[in-house]
Amino acid sequence: MPLKVLSVASEAVPLVKTGGLADVVGALPAALAGHGVEMTTLLPGYPSVLKGLGRLRAVHAWDSLLGVPARLLTGKIGGYPLLVLDAPALYARDGAPYADAAGQDWADNWQRFSALGRAAADIAGGAVASRGKVQKFDLVHAHDWQAAMAPAYLHFAPYGGEGGRVPSIVTIHNMAFQGWFGAEVFPRLGLPREAWSIDGVEYHGGLGMLKAGLACADAVTTVSPTYAREIRSAAFGMGLEGLIVARGRAVSGILNGIDAAQWNPASDPALVSPYDARKLERRKANKRALEAEFGLEADDGPLFIVVTRLTWQKGMDVLLEVLDHLVGIGGRLALLGSGDAAIEQALHAAAARHPGRVAVRIGYDEALSHRMQGGGDAILVPSRFEPCGLTQLYGLAYGCIPVVARTGGLADTVIDANPAALAAGVATGIQFDGVHYDAFSAALTRTVDLYGHAEQWRAIQKNAMKCDFSWKASGQAYADLYRALMA
Repeated sequence: MPLKVLSVASEAVPLVKTGGLADVVGALPAALAGHGVEMTTLLPGYPSVLKGLGRLRAVHAWDSLLGVPARLLTGKIGGYPLLVLDAPALYARDGAPYADAAGQDWADNWQRFSALGRAAADIAGGAVASRGKVQKFDLVHAHDWQAAMAPAYLHFAPYGGEGGRVPSIVTIHNMAFQGWFGAEVFPRLGLPREAWSIDGVEYHGGLGMLKAGLACADAVTTVSPTYAREIRSAAFGMGLEGLIVARGRAVSGILNGIDAAQWNPASDPALVSPYDARKLERRKANKRALEAEFGLEADDGPLFIVVTRLTWQKGMDVLLEVLDHLVGIGGRLALLGSGDAAIEQALHAAAARHPGRVAVRIGYDEALSHRMQGGGDAILVPSRFEPCGLTQLYGLAYGCIPVVARTGGLADTVIDANPAALAAGVATGIQFDGVHYDAFSAALTRTVDLYGHAEQWRAIQKNAMKCDFSWKASGQAYADLYRALMA
């Protein structure tokens, strides 16, 4: 019999996406199917989700789920089982999943995502019957703070039944986002009084949703081994490092994978000229097309790309500092992203200062990100912390050499082109220590120097493209962890 796992999250491709979380959640069912795990995904019923799925069948109803009526709908996502929590009072609104059109977080996010966690616990506890048969799950896998209340509800089991016996896992995709709300919301959660404690949901005098999950889950994972070690320190733990240390061996890191079918330069329909590691010369047509698309000068120097959120975490303030140096050593930059308004404005100013050498697109465009990986020579990822990172994995797959800060998943996935690695023929990118001008500018200079040695650069590209960061190994690791918890 396959192991039945309920995966709970606030987003999943292809239905709703704000970042890498959606890619991971969307990929997990297929990644685990070959390892004897049948995964069902539970998502909130945002308008985009309901519209993307069309007609769905209702299998359960709540007269009052944390104070609002709700239904549970069933469908498919990528051919795998899907449950949708349809609660119009919570999810039927314009804007992004977590904020309104002006970018302000919804004031009732505590209710919107606590309801998701409560629904998950009810489902895992056997509250849902489909066609007369109770749906049962062996384990609940919650992702980030938006789903982290599911382990808390399972632990305290306020609804009775056997729900509390279902083991649970919380995966931290980014410790910086924790879901903290004032103490006044606790009476509305439907949790017993004992849940309001240091071992429960209370955190600094309020409701800490991620903290609740970390305290109550049977296991905690992060999305890379290095990040699992980093969050034990004050520099990366964001105030929760003490709890992570206290959980001890219950905390581990499993590296994210990428969809090798979707991110494959040999068959990518977004590219002008598909290619593989044996036909790297075909990349030049993609580079010329990308230069034209961004209005950049076409020359033989390196074309750097950036595809990211424009935030302090991603090191975009330091990118701005090194842009003049990048242009001065013969590089050009094509950037796609959105985020901090001041960074966006400064990037536009840099593009105006360096016409034909720096170009900026504000927003996100999935097809364009593919064209950038296929036409760029190197992708810059100067993150101050990076739980895993996916853009550097896409870069490796496309022979777009990652230039990364040595942190989190970036450290785990890129082999620095130092003399020893070059001599051994294993280098796949460039790493640097410390996100500041001196380290980043030196890494850029080193990249341009390597690019100038065509045979050496081509060898690094081929090494990068040989890396296997598909979900095969990570799927096995999750399946092994699930079975260990069941045992």
